[in-house]
Amino acid sequence: MKIAVGLTFPGALKDESVICYLAKNYNITLNIIEASFSMSSGWAILEFDGEEEEIKRAFVYLGEKDIKIQKIKQES
Repeated sequence: MKIAVGLTFPGALKDESVICYLAKNYNITLNIIEASFSMSSGWAILEFDGEEEEIKRAFVYLGEKDIKIQKIKQES
């Protein structure tokens, strides 16, 4: 499964390596399409590639971090 999503990061996460954590701890491949970060907030468009259940687990982690997720495009 491939899915492109927009992520909005709260400023409180400015010192955390969230994207790196995803790549290391979930069996998915990430492609950063575009991103912008500042000291107060950030956003990124990422493409996730992997098994649906593993991507869902990654999304749960992002939700626990208060990162907003918006689906852009999905391929089965």
